[in-house]
Amino acid sequence: MEALFVSYGVEWLNLLVRWLHLITGIAWIGASFYFVWLDNSIRPPKPGSDLAKKGVSGELWAVHGGGFYNPQKYLVAPSELPEELHWFKWEAYATWISGFAMLFIVYYFNASAMMVDKSVADLSGLQSVGVGLGTLVLGWIVYDLLCKSPLGKREGLLGSVMFVFIVAVAYVLTHLLSGRAAYIHVGAMIGTIMVGNVLMVIIPGQRKLVEAMKEGKSPDPIYGKKGKQRSVHNNYFTLPILFIMISNHYAMTYTHAYSWLVLAAIMAAGVLIRHFFNLRHAGKVSIGFPIAGCVLLLGVAIAIAPKPLPKVAAVPVVSPAAATGGAADSSATVPVAAAASGVDFARVQEVITQRCASCHSAQPTQAGFATAPAGMMLQTPELIRQHAAKVYQRAVQTKDMPLANMTHMTDEERALIGAWFEAGAK
Repeated sequence: MEALFVSYGVEWLNLLVRWLHLITGIAWIGASFYFVWLDNSIRPPKPGSDLAKKGVSGELWAVHGGGFYNPQKYLVAPSELPEELHWFKWEAYATWISGFAMLFIVYYFNASAMMVDKSVADLSGLQSVGVGLGTLVLGWIVYDLLCKSPLGKREGLLGSVMFVFIVAVAYVLTHLLSGRAAYIHVGAMIGTIMVGNVLMVIIPGQRKLVEAMKEGKSPDPIYGKKGKQRSVHNNYFTLPILFIMISNHYAMTYTHAYSWLVLAAIMAAGVLIRHFFNLRHAGKVSIGFPIAGCVLLLGVAIAIAPKPLPKVAAVPVVSPAAATGGAADSSATVPVAAAASGVDFARVQEVITQRCASCHSAQPTQAGFATAPAGMMLQTPELIRQHAAKVYQRAVQTKDMPLANMTHMTDEERALIGAWFEAGAK
């Protein structure tokens, strides 16, 4: 009972923190989209006008929510510091803090199940956590050094090098961690870079501008330029990181043999599409960018499409003892050729009960689960048939379930489920 309530409490904590993360993420990314749009949409005032004399470099008139708005941008700073000045920072900080909390609750708290995949690398739970945390630190250090190097003055080349670095990290992580954990840590690394830009560059630069004005000095425009550069970088990171945030729902991507390449292509598509909108806000319509992005996504969809299951003469059902080194039950075989007339459902139910129902039941017995994942329960024949398509997809096509294959489902058992489903799941 104590273990049940611990799992239940963690599940509620997961829900609340995930909700917070979504809310703060919307606020942060929304602000990023808005200010890049604003920068690209403002128009310079007429020469000699009052605005030009005040040092305004651009302004915009907009209508929203029943009112008119007139935001203005100063090239460096206004001549006089206003009494109230809003700082856009807590959206970023709260997003990262809640995201890291989720990383701990979902992945680090149960690392042996969520991060370790023995078929990928023989790591312990603690070692996998070390890999994850090291990735966050390494990502920021490498990115920050690149921006401060001579490469930082060549935006196109800097972006290309950074993209190659992120893809290289994805390659390494997909060869050390489970697919889900690898993807989410690439996203966490990008998120750490983004919040590092706010914490370490953008906000300190803004503080120096404000301090100079308070002291009656002319602010150094270099701080505004550096902040603008990092802000634009964050804007291009947004679509890739948003995909990674939802990627755990799409096992077809992170379970692929070349999952790192799949992620690279999807991220590239996101950058291309984001670039189109940034150019469009500046009055330049380059339709080739979104077309290229969509072609990339279509290519990925085709490349990772499920392949037909290979047909074998017979499918043995391996008992738990056999899966762990004991003797196999040689009598438990089902000819695939007989699939047309229906595979013995009793054999299928036995496999699903042994390999899946410890999590997918009304009262899960697997540690760390208070309720069935995705609400899918498989403890009765009716429920198994009801969820046949999902079982087939996750156990046979993507093979990402059971989670980290904790219950040792064999390829023969997956083939049995596949034959049963293809025969009509009766």
